[in-house]
Amino acid sequence: MRNFIQYTLILLTCLMLLACEPHSDEHHFHNHGSHDMHEEAEKGPRGGHMLTDENFSLEITIFESGIPSEFRVYAYDHDKLINPQDVALKISLTRLGNKVEVINFISESDYLRGDKVIVEPHSFIVSIDSSYKGKTYHWEYDNFEGRTKINSELAQSAGIITSVAGPETIEESIIVYGQIVANPENIREVSARFDGVIRSMQASIGDVVKEQQTLAKVESNESLSTYSLKAPIEGVITERFANTGEQTNGRQLFTIMNTSTVWANLQIFPNDRDLIKHGNEVTITTSSTGKAFTGSISNIDIVADANQAVAARVILDNTDGHFIPGSYVTAKINISHHEAPLAVKRSALQQFRDFTVVYAKIEDEYEVRMLELGRQDDQWVEVLGGLDAGTHYVSANSYLVKADIEKAGASHDH
Repeated sequence: MRNFIQYTLILLTCLMLLACEPHSDEHHFHNHGSHDMHEEAEKGPRGGHMLTDENFSLEITIFESGIPSEFRVYAYDHDKLINPQDVALKISLTRLGNKVEVINFISESDYLRGDKVIVEPHSFIVSIDSSYKGKTYHWEYDNFEGRTKINSELAQSAGIITSVAGPETIEESIIVYGQIVANPENIREVSARFDGVIRSMQASIGDVVKEQQTLAKVESNESLSTYSLKAPIEGVITERFANTGEQTNGRQLFTIMNTSTVWANLQIFPNDRDLIKHGNEVTITTSSTGKAFTGSISNIDIVADANQAVAARVILDNTDGHFIPGSYVTAKINISHHEAPLAVKRSALQQFRDFTVVYAKIEDEYEVRMLELGRQDDQWVEVLGGLDAGTHYVSANSYLVKADIEKAGASHDH
C-alpha cells in the first residue's frame, strides 16, 4: 500500500509540474482541429487552416476520406475561389528530429493536390511557399498532435524508461490446462513371493521407505520358514491391504509411489492438436503456489478421452516436492519461434485515438507513433509499420506521457 501511495504522489507531482511548464512550442494549431492554448486558427469554408496575405488566401486541408491522407489546398482571391492552375505551391513538413518532407502540388478540379501521402502522426511544422500573379508568399505554423515535452530530470524521477526498437524473437504459444499425476513407471504393487501368514507388518500408509527396507515378515505355508518382504524401490507407502495375522493369499499387500519425477498431463483439444509437437517447450504453473517450471512435451496420446482431448505429457523433476499428484496446472506451450526484424515491448503500448501507439523520444520531446502490429508474445510485439528501427521509445510508464498529452487536449478532427 505504501508503494502505491508513493507512486501516486510521484505521478501527481509530475503532472502538476508539467502543467506549470510553458507549452509555447507545442500543441499549437492543427489544421484538422487541434487548437493552440492561446488562440484559435482561422478556419476556411471547408474547415481547413486559413492563411491570408492581403487579398490572397490559401486554405490547407488534409483529405483522407476513403484514401490515404493527402493535402488538398484551395486558393482564393478576394475570398473567391480561383483556378488552381494559376497558383504555384510547395509545402515543407518538418517533423520531430528535423526530418523534412517536401510536398509538391498539381492542379486537380478546383484545388491543388499534394503528391505524397501524409503519414501519421500529422505532427509537424508546416512551411508554405506559394506564388500568384507574380507575387510570392510564405507562411509557417505549428501543426502538432500527440506531442509533449518533459525535461530529463522530471522524466527520470517519474520512472519514464526508454528502450531502442530493434529485432526480437517472438515466441508464439498457446495456453492449456492439465493435472499432475504420478509417474506410473515409479509405482510398485508389492505382494508376497510365497503365500503364508503375515507375522508382522513393519510399514504403514504415509511411511517413507528405502529400497530393500523390510515391509513385513511372512511365514511360508509350505516351508514354515519366515522371510522378509522387501521394498523394491524408494518411495512412500500409499496403500496397505493387510494386517498382522492374515494370510497373504496371493493378494497385493502394499503400493509404493516414488514422486521424484511426475507427469503433467495436459489437455489438448482438437483445434490445437496439429500445433503440438514432441519437444515443444512448456512452462508449467501450479495453481496452488503460482510457481513456474519449464519442461518439454515428451509424448502425445493417440487416443482421445471423453471430451475429445488428448493428453500431451511433460515429465517433471519433482525432487523438491513442488508438484503434488492430483493438483491442477496451467501450461504455456511454445509452438514456434519468429524472428521479428522490428519489435517493441508490450508494456510500451498505449491507445491514441483509434491507434495503438508507442511514444518515440527525441531529446526531451515525446511523440506518438501509430503502429501496424504483427505477431506477439507475453513480452514483445512485432512492428510491421509506423516505427523506424533504432527509435528510442517509452517502454515503462508510458501512460504518464499519454496523460500529459491528453492534458493538453489536442484533437484530430477532419
